[in-house]
Amino acid sequence: MTNADRAALRASADSVLARLVGDASGTARLREDQWRAIEALVADRRRALVVQRTGWGKSAVYFVATSLLRARGAGPTVIVSPLLALMRNQVAAAARAGISARTINSSNTEEWDTVRAEVAAGEVDILLVSPERLNNPDFRDQVLPRLAATTGLLVVDEAHCISDWGHDFRPDYRRLRTMLADLPAGVPVLATTATANARVTADVAEQLGTGAGADALVLRGSLDRESLSLGVLRLPDAAHRLAWLGDHLKELPGSGIIYTLTVAAAEEITAYLRQCGHTVASYTGRTENAERQQAEDDLLANRLKALVATSALGMGFDKPDLGFVVHLGSPSSPIAYYQQVGRAGRGVEHAEVLLLPGREDEAIWQYFASVGFPPEEQVRRTLDALDQAGRPLSLPALEPLVDLRRARLESMLKVLDVDGAVRRVKGGWTSTGEPWVYDAERYAWVARQRAAEQQAMRDYATTDGCRMEFLRRQLDDEAATACGRCDNCAGARFGAGVSDTALDTAKGELRRAGVEVEPRKMWPTGLASVGVDLKGRIPATELAGTGRALGRLTDIGWGNRLRPILAAQAPDAPVPGDVAEAVVTVLADWARGPGGWAPGAVDAVPRPVGVVTMASDRKPRLIESLGRHIAEVGRMPLLGGVTLAPDADAVRISQTNSAQRVRALHERLVVAPELADALASVDGPILLVDDLSDTGWTLAVAARLLRRAGAEAVFPLVLAVQA
Repeated sequence: MTNADRAALRASADSVLARLVGDASGTARLREDQWRAIEALVADRRRALVVQRTGWGKSAVYFVATSLLRARGAGPTVIVSPLLALMRNQVAAAARAGISARTINSSNTEEWDTVRAEVAAGEVDILLVSPERLNNPDFRDQVLPRLAATTGLLVVDEAHCISDWGHDFRPDYRRLRTMLADLPAGVPVLATTATANARVTADVAEQLGTGAGADALVLRGSLDRESLSLGVLRLPDAAHRLAWLGDHLKELPGSGIIYTLTVAAAEEITAYLRQCGHTVASYTGRTENAERQQAEDDLLANRLKALVATSALGMGFDKPDLGFVVHLGSPSSPIAYYQQVGRAGRGVEHAEVLLLPGREDEAIWQYFASVGFPPEEQVRRTLDALDQAGRPLSLPALEPLVDLRRARLESMLKVLDVDGAVRRVKGGWTSTGEPWVYDAERYAWVARQRAAEQQAMRDYATTDGCRMEFLRRQLDDEAATACGRCDNCAGARFGAGVSDTALDTAKGELRRAGVEVEPRKMWPTGLASVGVDLKGRIPATELAGTGRALGRLTDIGWGNRLRPILAAQAPDAPVPGDVAEAVVTVLADWARGPGGWAPGAVDAVPRPVGVVTMASDRKPRLIESLGRHIAEVGRMPLLGGVTLAPDADAVRISQTNSAQRVRALHERLVVAPELADALASVDGPILLVDDLSDTGWTLAVAARLLRRAGAEAVFPLVLAVQA
């Protein structure tokens, strides 16, 4: 291509940009680094890896490149994009530039056939695909080959997800290797991310074939965000952090996002801030898709002061005038933190970024760290089970055989699929018989990397140096210097003071006790394969009733109080007085509420007439003392306890797999004759007291035993539920 041709191409690119940004005057111009990426893709048909800060304009690169390539007769652009919020924003942005964009993802299954027909007819310029589609057998075998053969440009958005060295590894992204291998020669590829250090950048470049050997362009820019003012507020406890938000949220500029580490915390904070008169909404993995979209729209239109969100609102949400990001709880990685705070200040001169760390943060980090790639023994057991089956096994069929929770099992299988050891087919998963090596060194390195990232977040919260410089150095930004804007450079802009009214309200919200404990209603599939003759719906005559817990372990209120008591290393001791009294409050509220037993309660049930405690080899004193206290206060007999079988110590309880857990509980738990006699002596429901319900299966198995032994009804009462 001649210099004149390149100049004409540049003029066309600037014209597309003007339409994209709504510049009627046509004076908008691409920055030189944006043009370099577009030139590499369109003029030279190269592969490019772009690592640039949020707000740099990565989406403009692939929208403009798409328009130019389509004008030259190229096929549609395929964008692999991880989040629905990102997809919705990109479809709208593409329309502004006169580009037709459609999506295929889990929320629009009813449109898939129409979208495929439109792509085949040449009516679609951009097809956005969720990474999960890449490993769907029909899509992989029927749609993906055709897409690879006709694609004009492949874009991998949020490309750090492809690397298990990064903070947000997603196995489905690895399927891109197949599509890359099938692309015809000369089809350009663009990978983009805002959050990748040097190690992640190298790994992504290698996996996508954008390394030096592929004659690729790598654009890595400064990660400074001149609009962001970073700060940290260290407050005494969760009540003070909530109160601070209640008092100061109105002082933060514009509208923004309050990030939390857990769903429970997001719901608690939303409820409290609404009490304080703030217009906020919760946005989590539990939020229905329609409600998510409404919440996004409300924030975009500034009808909300803030979304209170988990990482479900991570990548892709695009609001240029977002005025603040507050974290109530610290993410475990500075890279993840930088990615989330990068939502703010993209189109305004100043945005506030505040971290309010809490003492519960590290317990939550430990929980998420526990769901990494499984040990080799469990991986080999899975491969053996598939080998021996001689047919495809679905996740429900495979789960009882391997002692892995379903989500973790599926994630592991996706990695093994990309590694060539298994294959997903119609009906489930099969073994390929290909040799496979457990990369223990790599997995250990990843674990060490996670630990180092956690330490970096501790250091970030306590450093007296420049906070932006600290984050940029964590992302290997060689140009990192002091920003002059953060609280350490320019002084704190917010004090730690809170009003007595806000603090009292916050304490009241956090002391609010009581969480419904929904009973398990279906036995896990595959129990017959592990020797237990239970299946399907649990009969009404063996079912537990809806119970209550004092709180969730992931709460920032009662969770903070209960975690130290229920920790595995905590000594077994009688229930503390404040906790016992709070449980009594839960009982009183339960009695008066719907499904309670107080006079006048809606859908009233008979009053409990006795208390039974759960067997435990961890916290027997705690559970027995709680059961005794409830019996005394409620003037009911303590009927006894579900006990452990004599050889119970030889039966290992699975902490992850439902079928294996039920099998072990089925063998371990016993209703002794003395307890059966006591049950026969009372006429009415009983309360089943335990310390913790993490999966619900212990309560389900114990309730079945008690109902079969004569209990009229069983209502669980526990100190905490896991989430």
